[in-house]
Parts: sequence; structure tokens; C-alpha cells
Amino acid sequence: MMTINTNSELSQVPFVGVNQMVNLVNTLGIKPLLSGLIDYLEQDFKQWQGFDKSPRYAAHSPEGVIELMPTGNHDKFSFKYVNGHPKNTKQGLQTVTAFGVLSDVDTGYPLLISEMTLLTALRTAATSAMMAKYLAPKGASTMAMIGCGAQSEFQAIAFNHIIGIDTVRLYDVEPEAITKCQQNLKLYDIRVIACESAQQAVTGADIITTCTADKKNATILTSDMVKDAVYINAIGGDCPGKTELEDKLLMRANVFVEYEPQTRIEGDIQQLNSDSPITEMHQVITGEKQGRTSQDELIIFDGVGFAVEDYSALRFIYDLVKENNDIQTLDLLANPQDPRNLFGITV
Repeated sequence: MMTINTNSELSQVPFVGVNQMVNLVNTLGIKPLLSGLIDYLEQDFKQWQGFDKSPRYAAHSPEGVIELMPTGNHDKFSFKYVNGHPKNTKQGLQTVTAFGVLSDVDTGYPLLISEMTLLTALRTAATSAMMAKYLAPKGASTMAMIGCGAQSEFQAIAFNHIIGIDTVRLYDVEPEAITKCQQNLKLYDIRVIACESAQQAVTGADIITTCTADKKNATILTSDMVKDAVYINAIGGDCPGKTELEDKLLMRANVFVEYEPQTRIEGDIQQLNSDSPITEMHQVITGEKQGRTSQDELIIFDGVGFAVEDYSALRFIYDLVKENNDIQTLDLLANPQDPRNLFGITV
């Protein structure tokens, strides 16, 4: 059993790289990992008031954004470094890459460093499915997926596993993205239908997921495209000036968010007045407020991703691997025999 509580071992920080994260997915399976992530997410959303919270720090450029997402409570602190560069795919690079750190609050020492490109995809899908537990109409069976990039398969699998979706209707402006998603979902018990337009994709859908990457003020869904009694999982918004939903659609719906100050900056509700009514999801998960109250409601989850979700994901992975004798470590921290004599290790 690995322990990390002695002075010598604290200089070696456990590290979960891409290969080990892939091994976790292959060994445990995506569905059990999603279920585990949801358990940790719900635990932390129920402790929402105990977290330090702020909108993420974002360094914007014409081609993308680099962000830091910190949060912590009395026990642990975490942060994630993540970028979003939609044009990267034209250079053979990913739109989003990330890594994160989980630390012990009492000592300030890092407990874990982890890749978070794959982990963010898993935690975003888990977050979407968790929110749908409270907000989606009962008996939902068909989901439209508008945007078939790196997130699409994870979203489809999560909604199939947690909500019971058995049909996914796909649309993307790039046909090869639809084909990619179709191929990747062949191993799962999900009926996949390729569509030629967003309007065709949403026809007959109980749930609509929008997950587009372009960094622009776009209107992927208009109000006249969407009937009542639908749940919209709008997760493509992640920066000022980037939207997916028409403002008229937002004004028709009951809107739920993660953390209002951040979503007002980055989400689709940046189009609305600052006093427009919204509900933070921790209030629903704790039972303070209701989620869906009627099958006839039009509900939107305006999800931009928040640091507490990354905290939950890192905490989950840490608990999975901390007793693993094969865990990689990084020689990251100076560890002089006399902690007051740092200079002594240089001579």
C-alpha cells in the first residue's frame, strides 16, 4: 500500500498521466467511472457553501483562451489549467487540453497531479448527466446532440447510462465529425441517427445537448425550433461572446446554472439582464429548491464548467489511485533534511 504521509515521501508527488488515465478507463469501464464521478459531484455540491468560489481566471486571445480554475475548502484545494482553442484541430492539435493539482490544505503540499484532458471530458459528461437527473423529463428516451466533437461520445454514454436515453440524433457542421461519433458509439447499446440539420436533429428529442466549439456569438437553437417539455443541456458556452441559444429561448425557459457569477460572464445567460431569474444547481441537489416540477416545463441547464467539478474529479481519482503501488510519482518538491536549510541542498 502506498503511503504519502512521511517527510521523505512527500517530496514524491503521485502523478496520473494519460496512459494511466486510459488504463483506468479500460480497466474500470466508462460507465462505472461516470457513476463514481457523479457520487463525488453530488457529495461536493451538497457541501457547496464550504467552498471558496470565484469566476475562473481567463487569458483571452483572438484564437482562444487559457484558464485557471481554483477552488478549495477546509480539507483540500485544487486547480485546473485548461485551454480552449477551436482552430487547433486544423493543425492536428486538440481544442481543449488540461491538467490539474489536488493539495492538502493543512500542509499546502500537493497530493496529486493529473492529466485532465480525458478527465475533464468524463467529469463534464458526469456533470451533465447528474443535472439531468433533476431536470430532464421522466421517461426521456431520445437526445439530440448538436456538435460531435471530443465531448459527444462521453455525453451520449452518460445519458444512456444514467438517464436511460436509447437514441441519439447527431448533427455537426462537419460531416466527418458525425461519422466519427457514429463509429465510436457502435460498441454501445445506443441507436444513432445522423441528421442533416440542427432542426432535423431536435425533431422528436426529449433532451437536446449543444456542445459546439466555435468561439463566437452563435445561435445554434432558436426558440421556434424547441417545443415545451424539453430539457436543453447547453454546455458549449465557456467564454464571453460565445453563445449557442437564442435569447428568446432562454426567456421562455426555467434556467439552471452551476455558479451564477461565472455563468453571467461566460454562459448563454450573458445575453440576459443581470436580474433575470436563474437557479444554482446546488440548491436543487440539497433540496432547497425544486428542479423539474412539471413534464410540460422547458428547462435549460446553462453549463460552463466550474472548479468544484474539477475538485470532485481530482478527489475521485486520488481516492482510486492512492493505494496503488504502481502509481507514478514526480520528484517535484525540495526535501532538505533540515526544512529550515533549503540552501543546504545546493552545496
